Amino acid sequence: MPRPKKYRCIKCKPDANYFKPRGIPLVDLEEISLTPDEIEAISLADYEELYHEEAAMKMKISRQTFGRILNGAHKKVAECLLKGKALKIETQKKEE
Repeated sequence: MPRPKKYRCIKCKPDANYFKPRGIPLVDLEEISLTPDEIEAISLADYEELYHEEAAMKMKISRQTFGRILNGAHKKVAECLLKGKALKIETQKKEE
């Protein structure tokens, strides 16, 4: 049984939640989802240009975990760009 997922601090709220290739109907496209963790990692590392250690501290996770999340996010984005797939950005679920 896996360990429970550790709390991650996510502050990124993207302006859009979907990207797709132009001229192809959405129903004809395969969809790949980015989790809130992945979009936060991309925001901190690529947009804010933070070092992995500093970005991991902001997310309250280890540097190794941050690196795994970021690598997964980069792979998903690259697949969408190279294979012409739709990219869905999942929203953070509110805890009750």
